[in-house]
Amino acid sequence: MNIPDFTVPAPLAGLHRMLPKRPPSMALAAALNLAAGRGVLPVDTVALLEGRSFVVEATDAAISACFTVHNGSFSAIDRPETPDLYFGAKACDFARLALREEDPDTLFFSRRLDIEGDTELGLIVKNLLDSIDWSETPFARFMAH
Repeated sequence: MNIPDFTVPAPLAGLHRMLPKRPPSMALAAALNLAAGRGVLPVDTVALLEGRSFVVEATDAAISACFTVHNGSFSAIDRPETPDLYFGAKACDFARLALREEDPDTLFFSRRLDIEGDTELGLIVKNLLDSIDWSETPFARFMAH
């Protein structure tokens, strides 16, 4: 499947202002906990994320997911003023990352993926994402279509 280049239309992106902020963070934290529980995320790598704050933002949709790791579990949090690590990209580019149509380095160097914060932490997360065998995850069926 090739994800076309698209931008979420501004009126649709503006709808988020009327919606609760927490559900995207809760959904991402739940998905990460599911992946960790199934052994997809290495325990030793998750331990390196302990106590750190993360923001993942679909910039064109103006939707962000904010989370931390506490006692090896991912938890939704309110958006920190200065997260330890921030990832920002258009929704289509995040979809391309998930489907492995693009790698993080290509998106970063073409200025389509914004990574800010702790450089070492960014490399840990990037390498973690690169190491995941998505065919072993609950998301495999979605990613095959």
